[in-house]
Amino acid sequence: MSRIASPDVRGFWIHLDADVLNPVDMPAVDSPEPGGPIVAEIAELLEPLVQHRAALGIEITIYDPKLDPDRSVALRLVELLETVSR
Repeated sequence: MSRIASPDVRGFWIHLDADVLNPVDMPAVDSPEPGGPIVAEIAELLEPLVQHRAALGIEITIYDPKLDPDRSVALRLVELLETVSR
């Protein structure tokens, strides 16, 4: 956190590729890799970053809606964003 707290940093953007998540939690990606963190672990990592005064925004990529017919995985991503932005 000391790097982003530097007075030289005006802000930062947070980028998360959904395919880093464990496929148990995030099966709707093109390249699932076993052994990744679960959603709760990513939330714990992201929360202080999202809450930081210099955070400008967050994006989540690699989610594939074709692999999520009931949109339950999309809901999991929305819940992740809601959790970290409280």
